Amino acid sequence: MSNGQGQGNMGGNRPGAGPGGNCVCPNCATIISHERGVPCYEVNCPKCGTKMRRE
Repeated sequence: MSNGQGQGNMGGNRPGAGPGGNCVCPNCATIISHERGVPCYEVNCPKCGTKMRRE
């Protein structure tokens, strides 16, 4: 039996966080919609070129 300490499906700032949400630039705070199947860390900010992060 489980003790309730598993990973769960909580979303957040990690790979595989789900299809929804946004990508945010840590440099200039530009926000774009997350594209399903494309990790935010592989997307460059359209304004400054910095790698995006998951919001």
